Amino acid sequence: MKFFDEARIEVLAGDGGNGAASFRREKYIPLGGPDGGDGGRGGSIWAVADCNLNTLIDYRYTRTFRAQKGEKGHGSDRYGKGGDDMELRMPVGTVISDRNTGEIIADLDREGKRMLVAKGGRGGLGNLHFKSSTNRAPRQCTPGEPGEQRELQLELKVLADVGLLGLPNAGKSTFIRAVSSARPKVADYPFTTLHPNLGVVRVDENRSFVIADIPGLIEGAAEGAGLGHRFLKHLQRTGLLLHLVDIAPFDPEADPLHDAQAIVEELRRYDPALYAKPRWLLINKIDLVAEDERAARIGRLVDHCQPERYFVISAISGEGCREVCYAIMEHLEAHRRSPAYVEPTPEPVDATENR
Repeated sequence: MKFFDEARIEVLAGDGGNGAASFRREKYIPLGGPDGGDGGRGGSIWAVADCNLNTLIDYRYTRTFRAQKGEKGHGSDRYGKGGDDMELRMPVGTVISDRNTGEIIADLDREGKRMLVAKGGRGGLGNLHFKSSTNRAPRQCTPGEPGEQRELQLELKVLADVGLLGLPNAGKSTFIRAVSSARPKVADYPFTTLHPNLGVVRVDENRSFVIADIPGLIEGAAEGAGLGHRFLKHLQRTGLLLHLVDIAPFDPEADPLHDAQAIVEELRRYDPALYAKPRWLLINKIDLVAEDERAARIGRLVDHCQPERYFVISAISGEGCREVCYAIMEHLEAHRRSPAYVEPTPEPVDATENR
């Protein structure tokens, strides 16, 4: 299945049904009076987070979603039937915004979250509501209200605790294969990763975290070079970034220090909040460097980058990967224990708000 993380759709909630202007007509009952019923409400459109989905491909080709209209009112005090609501199931992590105003309507950040994106119109009033002692035969009724119509922008931001970033062929996919059961494509050419991959890293029986691998960045990504920076949004929900640097690049003229600094600069230009996240340096492919050169190369990188923490690993052999996973788990657990951390709680949904 193709991975789509953006889509544009139009949602049209159902119009409310018109109220009826009717009078009771029965034998032996003269002047029966008004008995026109109300129209039914229009159906609303709801967005629901579904953990069984991981792409917005369902909204790539079907662009318009229309809820059912309310039925008009009838005589004999009969109210019209309300239109059925429509549910749009989307991957967990989808952000829904109004294309015209830019307003964020919903953030489906947990399984089962249900948010109203277009409210159905209320039904019109029948003429039985307008009777009074001075107006015994009212002929007025009201039309149903139109349902909301919106153009929506859907943007999927994957939910992960840890995000990987680095140049193409830095070893990000190899690392996620080494520490989790995820099996992204690995090859000896750039841009083998074309969409984000998620993996669950199990440190102990009841201790685990989710790690995200995105396509590699290159210098100039902010101007659209390579795959650009469109996948960096998938790291915005993470609590920790792992910056992988290839210490033994295939090109002898490549400088690992320059490459590392270029990635940090692209991160800063894309989003200052993402740049400010905790970021650890993973010096990868140490097995390809002669032992007498390792200390000098590692020291040069660490002295200039000054990371919060750094680790020396070989993703393909697994050297150092276990220590990284335990350190990440301890960091995440310490963050969750801190007073500033707030455990997300389900938001109550008023089931009557669309009636």
